[in-house]
Amino acid sequence: MTSTLERTVAPPAVRRRPAARRPYRWTARAFVFPAVALCVLLLYVPFVWTTFLSFTQYDGFGSPELVGLDKYAEMFADPAFVNSLLNTLFWVLGTLVLPVGGGLLVAVLVYGLSGSFWYRLPFLVPYAISGVAVGVIWTLVLQTHGALDQVFNLFGVDDPPRWLLDSPLNTLTMIVAAAWQGVGVNALLFTVGLQSIPKEPLEAARLDGAAGWKLFRTMTWPMLTPLTTVVVGLAIVGSLKQFDIIYAMTQGGPGRSSETLALTMYKETFINSDYGLGGAIAVFITVITVIASVIYIRRQLGAAKEM
Repeated sequence: MTSTLERTVAPPAVRRRPAARRPYRWTARAFVFPAVALCVLLLYVPFVWTTFLSFTQYDGFGSPELVGLDKYAEMFADPAFVNSLLNTLFWVLGTLVLPVGGGLLVAVLVYGLSGSFWYRLPFLVPYAISGVAVGVIWTLVLQTHGALDQVFNLFGVDDPPRWLLDSPLNTLTMIVAAAWQGVGVNALLFTVGLQSIPKEPLEAARLDGAAGWKLFRTMTWPMLTPLTTVVVGLAIVGSLKQFDIIYAMTQGGPGRSSETLALTMYKETFINSDYGLGGAIAVFITVITVIASVIYIRRQLGAAKEM
């Protein structure tokens, strides 16, 4: 036969999702919608309104008057804002060193010990106390002629440090109070991370002679990197928003020497009734928090991918 058979190649069939799945997709969206709507209503709408107020002169009465970037210029020209910014940076560094570092130290020291829960329990109890209560407790201890001053007097020290009156000692003291509250939960998180580490690599490292600090530095610490990213990220965000302990202990004083950005925002908005300046500070805090979080997380994730 000299004739050839021509084969007709059918075009590939277009895959279509079964129609039965579509109702489930809309059902899932219906369940998610209330949570999304609540986030938009309680988070995004207030932020948009605050951003608008930051470009206005507004005291809470009448209508906001647009003033452009005047409030941002006023913010950066205010010495109290510069001092608050420095104190906030001090809080960030102190939070990374004390609550995070202390939590890691407690977790590593008690991990593997018999009854380790009871060793962590005293550090966890303060976390159940509110920030205001922590501030009140530490104020009773550290105020002039307070409990700590009386202890110094028993040992013949008639002029102890003024813990809550001298700057930057008052800021450092409040960071210690915050660390007292935060060490326990960080220790718990790091303990969870230690429990998730496979034992085989650690045993192999011990056979190769690694022990103590060398084992922690070369094996344990790198394996804790994903959890450390979360803990440090939460600590940075929390320190940038720190308010309750400071307000309970010094209210930003004496003067405005121990204010942070969050406390300055509160005072300008609700005490001085300058909603425009308070909104500008709020927007600044949000931008700084987002930038710091994104940069830190991207660097940590990039380092984790290279390992």
